[in-house]
Amino acid sequence: MSQSYRPKPGEIPTEPGVYRFRDKQRRVIYVGKAKNLRSRLSSYFQDIGNLHQRTATMVATAASVEWTVVKTEVEALQLEYSWIKEFDPRFNVKYRDDKSYPWLAVTVGEEFPRVMVGRGAKRKGTRYYGPYSHAWAIRETVDILLRVFPMRSCSNGVFKRSQQIGRPCLLGYIDKCAAPCVGNVSAEEHRAIVDDFCEFMAGRTKPFIKRIEQQMYAASDELDFERAARLRDDLGAMQKALEKQAVVLGDGADADVIALAEDPLEVAVQVFYVRGGRIRGQRGWVADRTDDGATPELVETFLLQLYAGEPESVPREILVPELPPDPETFEQLFGDLKGSKVSIRVPQRGDKKALQENVARNAKESLALHKTKRASDLTTRNQAIAEIAEALELEEAPLRIECYDVSHIQGTEIVASMVVFEDGLARKSEYRRFVIRDQEGSDDVAAMHEVISRRFRRLLDEQARSEERMGEDGPMLVDPDTGRPRKFAYAPGLVVVDGGAPQVAAAQRALDELGIDDIPVCGLAKRLEEVWLPGQPDPVILRRTSEGLYLLQRVRDEAHRFAIAHHRGRRSKSMVESVLDDVPGLGEVRRKTLMRHFGSLKKLREAEVDQIAAVPGIGPRTASAIKEAVAAGGATASRATRKTSVPNGGSGA
Repeated sequence: MSQSYRPKPGEIPTEPGVYRFRDKQRRVIYVGKAKNLRSRLSSYFQDIGNLHQRTATMVATAASVEWTVVKTEVEALQLEYSWIKEFDPRFNVKYRDDKSYPWLAVTVGEEFPRVMVGRGAKRKGTRYYGPYSHAWAIRETVDILLRVFPMRSCSNGVFKRSQQIGRPCLLGYIDKCAAPCVGNVSAEEHRAIVDDFCEFMAGRTKPFIKRIEQQMYAASDELDFERAARLRDDLGAMQKALEKQAVVLGDGADADVIALAEDPLEVAVQVFYVRGGRIRGQRGWVADRTDDGATPELVETFLLQLYAGEPESVPREILVPELPPDPETFEQLFGDLKGSKVSIRVPQRGDKKALQENVARNAKESLALHKTKRASDLTTRNQAIAEIAEALELEEAPLRIECYDVSHIQGTEIVASMVVFEDGLARKSEYRRFVIRDQEGSDDVAAMHEVISRRFRRLLDEQARSEERMGEDGPMLVDPDTGRPRKFAYAPGLVVVDGGAPQVAAAQRALDELGIDDIPVCGLAKRLEEVWLPGQPDPVILRRTSEGLYLLQRVRDEAHRFAIAHHRGRRSKSMVESVLDDVPGLGEVRRKTLMRHFGSLKKLREAEVDQIAAVPGIGPRTASAIKEAVAAGGATASRATRKTSVPNGGSGA
């Protein structure tokens, strides 16, 4: 495919800059930046089949491209953010909140500042703390602190009404407001209370605690026990508020800790806001992936969206899972915005590393919850199944979908998986595993042919057996002895294979050889998420936002996960057998006894000689030989791991 608007290579400068793609209506549909504009823009005008699906759609939708040359990469970052904010391009990734997070806000721009809970966009003249997970948590904290810092918390309407009638509201009577509305304190005195409150919320708590302790002891020495008791209660209130914000960084650092959880479709981001060593808030986003960019590119996009428009929220330190491609440029940009040095780094050890791992767990749970909510919706599932039926031109909706994947390491230990989704939900009781019989002569395509042949030969056998015992409603597909469905007795409405045209052709050939012509087959290729049909030269392209594509990807990913789990289990078992083969006097029975006792080769390797000798049937001499064997096997396995590829889930193309 050639693009008529493609600029001549000589026209594009090699300097850094920012570029915009526009559609036929002159709307900006994508904004990007580049260190070398010519190199970056040329990458868009290659064979359309080599581009990510969303990128290919963007290039095909665009009608023109223009660029602006800048002097530095920092200027490019600033201009890119400005244009994204101005034009809101449809093909740029947009992180969206998975919920609306509340903030603790102080309206410092007013004559009598007010503390309140707010959501949504930030406003000028207001200082924000958080965001927090729950509004009730903020209100509870504020209610505790108002007895120590009795600043205004009422609305403008209540404040004006109290001024008019000359009486404070209830908070003024119970000493949770200094009542500036009726002149109990001046604007300057009230401002001092507000400043103290802001200092406390910013994490500078020790001076206030020390000051109140000194005042309490002084009141006690002066025999003013009523005031001392009140100060004691204030001190307790401050301690209670601090207990809600656990110390996670012992050095009292101000940092934002960022973690990502990714899959081929979406990326979830979690941020923990740490101020003064304490977690002050948490925030989460989920975004659609727009290209094949790795984690560093995702981090780069997220940092720009998070901080470029909110310079007041930039912390001294930003902890990320992986550094963006050019961290020095980001540090310079954020440093200029903040007015002081900003560090971006990946934590390697200690409290910060542990906190990063905790945030990463939150990101994974957030992505899993997002997917669960999406998958559990009945309307969405029905829509997905209907979209698949329409896109593949099926005669009826595929209520039962079976997906197959092959896994191996460089052609060894070849296994396969079969997962089943019914009505858009996983049916784990129907999952099956396969060990490929021809381990020497098989590749992905041959293994797929064997698996499909074995599964559907069993289907024919089960159907023949069921027809021998006809029930009132036809063949008996339920085992009369157990009351459970017979294994492999149900035919799927759609067979999905993990791979492209070669894997699809192998699956279709297996069905043809068995005389099965009423079960449709398709393949889902990983690289561009294309859907391949037997005998078709071109793939079916489903919309990136299609619920049908989302369901097919979930089915494919589950088959891949299940195959990998099976492969690892077999590899671990074979490794144990190979390591213990040469131990004198250790037969199969005692090998099994060892594994039942320790559970895994890793635990056996970590065990001491006397712990191994304590296993029934294993003496001290045999235990010493086992210890030497597993230690030598561990070193060999470690070297082999560095030379061997990760488990393969099929070619995916």
